[in-house]
Order: sequence, then C-alpha cells, then structure tokens
Amino acid sequence: MSLRKSKLDLLVRVRYSNPLPAPPCPPKLLDIPTNPLRYAQPAFINAITNDAPLPMIVDAECGMPLDLGRWECLWEEDGDDATLNPDPDNLPSLDPKDRFLLGDPSASAAPYTNGSIPTTSGTSTPLPPHVPWLRKTEYLSREGVQRTPSSQESKQLLQPIDVSHEAQLRTIEAGFAACTSLDLTTLSHPNKTGVTAVESYEVLPDADIWANAYDLFRFSERPGERPVDTEDPRLDCAILRPMESDGDHFLAYYLTKEDADALEFKEERLAPKRGEENRTTAFHFVRDYETVKIEQEVPNEFLLVLDNGDTGERGPGAYYKNIERKMTLKKKRMNQSDTYADKWQVVHISHVAMSSEEIEERNEALGEVVDPLYLFSRDAEGEVDADGEVDVGGTEMGAEGGAEGDGGIMAEIF
Repeated sequence: MSLRKSKLDLLVRVRYSNPLPAPPCPPKLLDIPTNPLRYAQPAFINAITNDAPLPMIVDAECGMPLDLGRWECLWEEDGDDATLNPDPDNLPSLDPKDRFLLGDPSASAAPYTNGSIPTTSGTSTPLPPHVPWLRKTEYLSREGVQRTPSSQESKQLLQPIDVSHEAQLRTIEAGFAACTSLDLTTLSHPNKTGVTAVESYEVLPDADIWANAYDLFRFSERPGERPVDTEDPRLDCAILRPMESDGDHFLAYYLTKEDADALEFKEERLAPKRGEENRTTAFHFVRDYETVKIEQEVPNEFLLVLDNGDTGERGPGAYYKNIERKMTLKKKRMNQSDTYADKWQVVHISHVAMSSEEIEERNEALGEVVDPLYLFSRDAEGEVDADGEVDVGGTEMGAEGGAEGDGGIMAEIF
C-alpha cells in the first residue's frame, strides 16, 4: 500500500539568521559593451501581454439590439400583429440577400459560400449525401464510389401482414408441417462446403438438471499447479468459495491432493450411496481468484446434451439447460496485510440426504418444465406480472443431485 506524503507535517521548522558582513571594498564598476537594440525584441513583452487582461465590453443584448417599440401589438391590446405573424397564404416578399437560405444544401454538389448561391460546373465531383461529422476521408471516398444515386431504384411497398387468429394458426401449423417433411440433405453447413446434416433432434429442456443453477467460469490461466500439457482430472470437481476481506469480494479455489480422490468423488456424485457408507473427500486450498467481469444475463450460451435414447430413460433429443451467470476470473495478488473473516485451509465434502425443504424447492423448480399447468398455477398464486413473465429463481447446489432428489452435499470445515 503506497503512502502519500502530506504537506501538513507537524514539524516546527526553526530558521536561524546568518547575516553576512559588508564587503571590505566598494564595488567596482565595469564597462561591458552591449547592443541596446536587443532590449527592443518583441519577446520581452510576452510576459506583460499574458498578464494584462483584454477588456471585453459586451452589452446586455450581446451586440444585437432588438427594439421592441417598433411593434405596437406587443404593447396595445388590440394592435395589429400582421408583421409578427404573417398570413401563410399571403407571405411577404423575401429579401434577395436571404433567398439562398431556403435552398437545400444536399441537392447541390458545390459547397456554399458566404451569402452566395453556389454555381454548378460540369467538372465538379458530387459529394456523398448525408456525410456525418468527424469522419475519415478514406471512408467518404469509398461511399462516394459504392453509393451512387440511381434513378432506377424504386421503393417496394410492404405488404400488409395478417395478424388475425386464423392467420396465426395457419402459420403455426405450417411450421409443424415443415418440421415433419424436412429433408436433411437440403441443410448444409454455414461455413463448410459440402457438409450436410445426417440426423435431427428435438430441442427439449433437460429435466434431470433443470433444478440446478449453473455458472460459467473462465480463468485467465489454467488453475492448479500442474503445467498446461499435463492432464489434470481434478479440475472438473473443484470448489469455489466466496470470500470477503476489507470490503473486497473474491473466490477461494480448492482442489484435491491426489487424482484418485477426485475420481472417487465424481463416481459417488454420479451414484451416491445411501446410509453411512459415503466417505468424505478433502479439498485443499490452492489460491484466491478475483472477478474481472460478471455477466448476470447469458442469453446465448447453454448446456447442451445430445442423447440418442440408448439408456431408455428418455427419448432421443438435444436437452438444454440455461446458464445463470458468466464470470471471468484472474489470480488475486497475495497480500500479507489482508485480514480474512474465516479462511478455510481444508474442506471435507460428503453426500447427505436432502431435507424436506430442499426437496420442495427442487420440485418447484422442476415444475417449470414438468408441469403443463405451471403458468396457470403461478397465475393463481399471484406471482405472474402483467406481461405474463414468471420470475423463477434457481436453487444453488454444490453438486448435481439425482433426478429423484437422492441427496445433497454437506461440508465440514477444519
């Protein structure tokens, strides 16, 4: 932490006088030849002119006096205001000096001069219309070549769109018909020529993981202590714990010591054991990370699972789950002066059975994709706004629970 030196130091500066004695001999006058014209250079009065303020005498009307006494209608109740508000059908004649103000600058190729109408010539180059202010000249030259006005261009009138109930039903039925009679050979890859589609999937919400809240974290460097070219199976089961120190919020990163512990933890997470057979897994502190950027809304990124239906639990399809937030992390600089409220060196994780409150919250979140009458039930409870939007908050879970609510996570801190 840098210390700023203040000018208001509580110090008493004592100054001691040191009078010098008079010189023993009188001063000797020397005759130094000089040119007196060097004192007449204009540079000698620059400082004087900079210090002297220029008097600017400006009247209250800023040099444009307006005599309101010429219009009697402003002072008399029944005065004639024809001079101030002329008849639009019988306008007064315009002064020839002001006639050029009524012209359209974009209609003429030549620029306007002060108080004169431009004259056109056959050799003048027309400027591109609607040129914005402060634009580079190379872009203007390109637009002048590409956007040449053409008299043959005609505007096509937009056809009226039928928004009736019957028209909407026809559009929806046409969409279903297009899906059923879709020819995959006609679908080509947008970037790779010659590549066509071979199979299609229905896009459906993933009910198995819909109750979980997922965040996307991007690290500036690969986390952990191993080099980039070495495989690390521990990275997909790490723990991020929110921390706070002196008002700064950051994340503590934990990993297992050995690869075997991470592999066993992932096996138990996929198939948790009931009872007291679940063992605890130790996650050790690695380092702290601070957030660089947080995106609260991620509308264009999803978790997508392509399921061929081999397991038989659900049909084939592309199952998706939305991402709640997206964060970019970087390594936090270690500072010995940081004071942590509760810093954990080791966290022991084990699977436990879910409580009744957690099961109820999970079923409520699953109702959004499982219950066909979900919106009607929320409307009956008064939780739907005027626009028909439902605010559904995801339940944050440390690990993926089973589809039937098999269990959650319990952490012991040492």
